[in-house]
Amino acid sequence: MSDMKKRAAEKAMDYVEDGMIVGVGTGSTVAYFIDALAAWKDRIAGTVSSSEQSTARLRSHGIEVIDLNAAGPLSLYVDGADECDPHKRLIKGGGAALTREKIIAEASERFVCIVDPSKRVDVLGGFPLPVEVIPMARSLVAREILRLTGGQPVWRDGVVTDNGNLILDVHNLSIVDPVGMERDLNQVPGVVSVGLFARRPADVVIVGGEPPLVL
Repeated sequence: MSDMKKRAAEKAMDYVEDGMIVGVGTGSTVAYFIDALAAWKDRIAGTVSSSEQSTARLRSHGIEVIDLNAAGPLSLYVDGADECDPHKRLIKGGGAALTREKIIAEASERFVCIVDPSKRVDVLGGFPLPVEVIPMARSLVAREILRLTGGQPVWRDGVVTDNGNLILDVHNLSIVDPVGMERDLNQVPGVVSVGLFARRPADVVIVGGEPPLVL
C-alpha cells in the first residue's frame, strides 16, 4: 500500500508549476508528496501547511512555509483523504487536521486529492466522520449529531487539534446526501468544522496504482 501512496503523491507533482505557493495537506500519503516536493524547493515560492506535523516535515526539507493570510489565493492544494466517492466528495480528518485542510481547500483554485485504492467507496460513511468541536460543546454537539444523523458520535479521547479543540468521530453512517449533512452539521453551535468535503470537493483525484489513475 505504501508504494501506491508514493505513486499517487509523485503523480501530483505534475500539477506543481514554477513560482507557485503550494497548499500542502496532512497524512501518510501527503508525506510522500512533501518528500517529492523537496526537489522543487528552489523552483516554488513556498508552501502553506495544514498542520504542525506537515510544517515540521516541510521545514526539515528546507521548504519555506508561509502563513495563508500572507499567501493569498492559492493555485494548488494537494492532500489525501480517508474516503472518496465517485463524485470526488471526501471524508477527511483522520489526522485531526480537517479545519485547516478545509480552509486551504477553500482558498485554492485546484484541489488535487491523492489516495490509495482502498479509499475509494460508492457511499461515504464507512470511515467514521470526524467533527471538530469547541471543548465546552462536546456533549451538546454529540447529542445533536445523534439527533440529526442517527450516527454514533465517539469522543477521540486524548486528541487535541492544532486549534486546541476536540474531535468527535461519528460511526454507523451511510451518507447519501453529503452536501446536506455538511450544511446541517455546520449549523450546530460548537461545531468548528465537519470532515465532509462535499460543498467544495476535490477537483482531481489521483489513485495510486501501476500506473496511477487520475479521476
